[in-house]
This record gives sequence, C-alpha cells and structure tokens, in this order.
Amino acid sequence: MTPKSPIPQVHIETFGCQMNESDSELVRSMLKREGFAFTEDRERADVVLVNTCAIRENAHKKIYAHLSELKGLKKRRPLVVGVLGCMAQNLKNELAEKEPLVDVLAGPDAYRQLPMLLSTALEAQEQGFSQKGFALDLSEYETYEGIMPDRDSGVNAWITVMRGCDNFCSFCVVPYTRGRERSRDPENILVEAREAVARGFKQITLLGQNVNSYCAGEWDFAKLIRAVADTLGIDRVRFTSPHPKDFPIALIEAIATHPKVCKHVHLPLQAGSDRILDLMGRTYTGAEYLALVDRIRQTIPGVVLTTDIICGFCTESDQDFQDTCRMVERVRFDSAFIFKYSERKNTIAARKYPDDVPEHIKGARISKLMEIQRQITLERNRELIGKKLVILVDRDATRSSTQGMGKTDGNITVVWDKGTSHFVPGTLITKRIFDASAATLYGE
Repeated sequence: MTPKSPIPQVHIETFGCQMNESDSELVRSMLKREGFAFTEDRERADVVLVNTCAIRENAHKKIYAHLSELKGLKKRRPLVVGVLGCMAQNLKNELAEKEPLVDVLAGPDAYRQLPMLLSTALEAQEQGFSQKGFALDLSEYETYEGIMPDRDSGVNAWITVMRGCDNFCSFCVVPYTRGRERSRDPENILVEAREAVARGFKQITLLGQNVNSYCAGEWDFAKLIRAVADTLGIDRVRFTSPHPKDFPIALIEAIATHPKVCKHVHLPLQAGSDRILDLMGRTYTGAEYLALVDRIRQTIPGVVLTTDIICGFCTESDQDFQDTCRMVERVRFDSAFIFKYSERKNTIAARKYPDDVPEHIKGARISKLMEIQRQITLERNRELIGKKLVILVDRDATRSSTQGMGKTDGNITVVWDKGTSHFVPGTLITKRIFDASAATLYGE
C-alpha cells in the first residue's frame, strides 16, 4: 500500500550500535521504494522513526527522553511516531501501553512491513483517528536479501553479513530482540560490496553479532572476508564483532596475510574473573582468552587489540573486579569500551541472578578501570611517536576545520594541520606521528 500524495516526509533517528545504523539504511531503502521521502528536519516530518537500542539502561533513558520531546511536537501538529529495533522488540508491551504517542512498533525482523504500517497510520490520521500498527515477530530466515541499503555518502560502508545470535550470554538481550543466527548469501554480500565501491566507499565493515559463526554452505567468515577484501577498489576491510569462543586460525591468518584486511581485532573480554565469566555464560576462561590473545599477537605483529568490559555484574566481588584489572594490565589493550552492568528484561541474568552490586560501587569500579586503561592507551599510543602511518582520510577534525582527521589501519584516530594541502575523504595518506594523547595521534 503506497502513501497518498503529497509524499510523506520521514525523519529517522538512530541510537545504538553499528547494526542499527545498517538497519536504518535498509529502512530508508524500503520506504523510498514505496514512495516515501526523507528529511533531516524533524519539524518538517510527517513521520518520525526512532531506531532504538536495548543493550544498556542509559540507552533506554535516552530514548524515553527523546519520546517525551516528540509528545510536544505531536501536540502541535499531526505526526506519526514509530519505534523500531531492539527496544521495540524487547519492551513492546510497555511501549504499547505507556506511550500513547507511539503509532507503529516494528522489530528488527519486520521492516518489510513498515511501508504498509506507516501508510495505514497516515491514512487514519487524515480521517481524524489513530490506527496503531505492530510488527514484532522474530524470523528464522529474514536477512533482507535483495534490498540494497540507502547509504549516506562517506568513507565507510556497513555490510551486515549475518543477523541474530545463538550465544545467549546471560547479560545480553540480543537473542531475544534479534532472534537466532542466520547468515546471508555470500554472493549477495559481494554484490553489495561492489555497489558500495561504485558509490565511492573505500572501506567496508562487515557486521554481525558474532561474525565468527558466519556459515553459508562452504563459506566461513575467513573465506568471506578474503573475498570482500579482493573486491576491486576497496582499500580497507574491517569486521565486528567476533566471540573469543570460536576464533579460528584461518581468520587470524586472513587478517595477518591479506593487505586489505585491517590489523585490528575487537575481542570482547567482558570480565577477567573465571567465576563471573561462567555466570555470564561466556564459555571461555581467562587462561583461554589469554592464549587466544597470544596467538593473535604472534600471528599478526603490531595488531591493534580492543575490547568490551562490564563492571558490576551480578555478585561481582572485589576479588572478581581485581581479576579483571589484572587481566587488562596483562593484555594491555589499545583501547576498551567499559560499561556498568544494567539488568535487561528477559535475559538469563535477570531471571537467575540478583543485580546486587550497589550503584556507587559499580561507578567506582568503572572509574578505576577506565583510569587503568587510559594510562595503557596513552602508553601504547606514545609508542607510535616517530613512526610513519598510513591513514584513511575521513573528514575535517571535530574541533577545527583547519585540521584533517582519519584512521590508521588499527582504527586509531589521527589529526593533522591541513595547511594549504587539500585531502579528499577516502584517500590514503602517510603521516609521521609527532605526538599522542590517550584518544588521538597527531600527525605532522
């Protein structure tokens, strides 16, 4: 069902991970194909879509605050509001009952239904009543094959290679919001990579909740990443995220030997205590994680290693936390995303374990671990002073248009004074590093 003229204007706002960014590109493509248009100006929109994240409590609070802003907008004029993504899937009852401004709820596997849902809501609004529409079924098969994402211009193109997750880590809501694992057809992925190159993208980032689990016939993830990196016109290929439980040597060798595959591995640790790892359902021990780190570093000299860590998980003791600190000091990650544990509805942890670490202790542990990691990151970045690094130019620096900004092969940010030189986004340049902070390298 296509919307009536004049063409409805849609404004989409995306919160959360790279997968949500990729999903928003799919949504734009599907809606444009059905006659909708998009606007960056929320005030001009007939439809506002909020693509949500359900991973942490802060994301929930941010989205609820955002919906409160939309209430004022909807009071002033007709407006259809849709909530998409993981939060729509995980909190469907709460959103349907407590947020009367929401007209449409659509989970990550139901985006093909959005044109019909929005058209119905718009037509009902024209006739003076409200017609809510919900599409929240999870699918074992949906991978959105045949839909080419509608990407903004830029340097990097996200390509989702698989959807869902079968790991069921006790803290994680993803299996309940994105369903079970299913992999895309490799030939379709390669078609999408070639299309991205034709549109000027120089870097591809392959996405999945656990890319190591990619499996399509005879294709595993190592074979896939090599094939994508062989695509003519691509300068760099990245991927996120793998799981330490099944990181095959073939993938490590692909990173080490293919010149287009970036020497950067984001390897989520989550905790350094074996007891906490077991409660989290991570299926590896600290010793097994360290053995994998050693194998990666031995096979890929100079690899940049980053991670995710949760502080204050259920029953975490001072000793458990100290084990995590020691692990961070032992591995010496180049950087880490450190989060405070927040209980997620419907997860194994929410059903089985008490969220019993006080908030002030969680906060203190995060502060301590972030300071440990900040010092390590600073030391590792300063080791690069004096070296010449190849940088993929991205855009003007955040703080000044007189400076350029880009990323190293290891995904570390580099800033430099442009002077009279003009650097085109998407080009590779070489810069000698003369200074470094814990967040940035500075090129001559």
